[in-house]
Amino acid sequence: MLTHRNKKSLPYAVVAGLDDYPGLQTARLLAKRGVPVIGVARHKDIFFCRTNACEKIVYLETERDEFITGLVNLGKQLQQKAVLFPCTDMCVLRISRHRATLAPYYHLALPKAEVVEKLMNKLSFLEYALQEKLPIPKTFLLRNRGEAEAAAKQLKFPCILKPPMKTAKWEQHTTSKAYKLASAKEFLEQYEECCDWADILIAQEWIPGPDSNLYSCNCYFDEKAAPLVTFTARKLRQWPPETGSTSLGEECRNNVVLHAALDLFKKEAWHGLGYLEMKRDARTGKHYIIEPNLGRPTGRSALAEASGVELLYTMYCDKTGLPLPENRKQQYRGVKWMCVLEDLRSARIYWQRGELTFGNWWRSVRGKKTYADFSWTDPLPFLFDVKRRVAYKLGKLRDAMFSKKFSVRPEAKPISAMATR
Repeated sequence: MLTHRNKKSLPYAVVAGLDDYPGLQTARLLAKRGVPVIGVARHKDIFFCRTNACEKIVYLETERDEFITGLVNLGKQLQQKAVLFPCTDMCVLRISRHRATLAPYYHLALPKAEVVEKLMNKLSFLEYALQEKLPIPKTFLLRNRGEAEAAAKQLKFPCILKPPMKTAKWEQHTTSKAYKLASAKEFLEQYEECCDWADILIAQEWIPGPDSNLYSCNCYFDEKAAPLVTFTARKLRQWPPETGSTSLGEECRNNVVLHAALDLFKKEAWHGLGYLEMKRDARTGKHYIIEPNLGRPTGRSALAEASGVELLYTMYCDKTGLPLPENRKQQYRGVKWMCVLEDLRSARIYWQRGELTFGNWWRSVRGKKTYADFSWTDPLPFLFDVKRRVAYKLGKLRDAMFSKKFSVRPEAKPISAMATR
């Protein structure tokens, strides 16, 4: 049986989905507050699992039945119920669908199962948004080539093409969340390439504006759907540019997004972590819903904690019956969140496009920050990620040199032929 450091120690937090930045950050934040943490990850060799924030790491495939069985077996080893933090969409769905099996061993912060299904699936959320007249970009569902061709005639370009959810099948082919496409021709070509990666694809008109027009609100709601914590922020850059995840963000005030998130989640009697992202149209100033993320931490959850807002620790205390932390109100100090390695890649692309100068880059990263990847007290995940990236680059360089060395050179053309080209 697993025991804590001492007999009076706190219940465990089980972080399901340790093998990504939200999972790593969640483990670090809770461990920093004295909470004993157990991580659950899919792969032993991924650099996230080099963290020292977890007392134990269990390896389970989250998209198979062994995930729930493994969580039950883990729960049986604990002396008291743990607080379960799912950190990926698939973890949230599986935990929600098997909540009755898990409830004897874990504190779960989720609303009714039907609410989870309705809001997490982009298809059902689209129907819900249209029914409730929520502000969303013009959207088409693509089940076949004919529907894609029909959408291409009605869409304004550029547009976005994306799956309802990033599944293992989708991730076998690409790491991209979505594709930004400039024309009908490009749109149909991309559809043809990725139509077999998901049963249905979503085409959505692009809302013009830079990355910094993407705003979000992170929340935590108790069992009575009362918001115990809210936190608003915005992206400054993302990777990949325009269609990826935040690489640099900052806390800010945006009451439009705050009230939209509160209205959405309160109406559905939400319990647990909630996140709503909206984009402000650069032409009109109107905010459009881009996506909700539900029941799990996001990358910018750590920005809330760095800004003095105890988002994740509030959830832990609420579920275990501990006194809620006092720091739950946003003070708007302008703190930033940065994923160092991804933001360097993003900044390089914007610099190559002529959209970012060195001075603008330096001003964007100045000030108080927290990091998704780097930590002085937990350095190994970052160092092993650097090692992985360097090895990959050296491998590509070696392959290129090998290919060049042994490639068949074309015969030299006569001087006269070369002169007349």
